[in-house]
Amino acid sequence: MIEAACHCGNITITTEKIIDSVTSCNCSMCYRIGALWAYYTSDQVVIKQNSNISVYQWGNKIREYHSCSICGCTTHYTQKRDDGSNRVAMNTRMVKPEHFKAANIKYFDGANTFKYV
Repeated sequence: MIEAACHCGNITITTEKIIDSVTSCNCSMCYRIGALWAYYTSDQVVIKQNSNISVYQWGNKIREYHSCSICGCTTHYTQKRDDGSNRVAMNTRMVKPEHFKAANIKYFDGANTFKYV
């Protein structure tokens, strides 16, 4: 079981699925957050929150970035995919480091080419 949690514990995300790679993106949002994203479908994670969270959308508004309204940590984003599936990108910076220390980091150029580099 992998559990991600914001600093104060208001938001938790759990999953049974272990992945072998995470994505570092350089778009205007991701480089500010400093996130390393692990991607799941909505049925592969359980998201719990104890109080209100902040949801932020920008640009073409296809993603919703979820942050804790108490401690400010961005824990995940959600996105409806072109194929109709619901993606959840979990910020692995909210997970104990040992769970992803061996994961391959893939670099995505979200600022310019919108391709993996």
